[in-house]
Amino acid sequence: MAKSMVEPREKVFTGWHMLAILIAFFGTVISVNLLMAWYATSTWSGLVVENSYVASQEFNEKAAEARALTASGIRTTLAADSGSVTYRLLAADGTPLAGVARVQAAFRRPVESHEDLIFDLTPKGDGTYTATLAIKPGQWIADIDTTGTDAQGKTRRLYREAVRLVVTGGRP
Repeated sequence: MAKSMVEPREKVFTGWHMLAILIAFFGTVISVNLLMAWYATSTWSGLVVENSYVASQEFNEKAAEARALTASGIRTTLAADSGSVTYRLLAADGTPLAGVARVQAAFRRPVESHEDLIFDLTPKGDGTYTATLAIKPGQWIADIDTTGTDAQGKTRRLYREAVRLVVTGGRP
């Protein structure tokens, strides 16, 4: 009985092999680019101002207002945890700031906008304002706007500040 010998086939690189390599390569590159684009657009709105032209026209006025508020000598402290926010607002002489009608806080994530919180703080006396609400732990930018009446009896912004803080405690 004779053994049949099958000769091994020679491996040949064909056009189908090249097509498979190109599809795998470009498929990977395109998939990664799409994934990164999705992450970029889903985590930040990209919106800094509604209208950049109008914002540029108001810049000098807002910068002058910020310098005047800083020069006023008003002192503040802000504390926040997962269940409450406490804000203390004192005049330059250490007494509670007079004429305060409303203290409003806007807590925003540095990168995202879907967890933003805007709320009013309630006066508790001695220049202290508080709010009880659930705030997720992590980094926040607190923009606090204080309005009321000035010495001439006009309603205006008394103080405004933006503070970057880390909220601790609670569940993420």
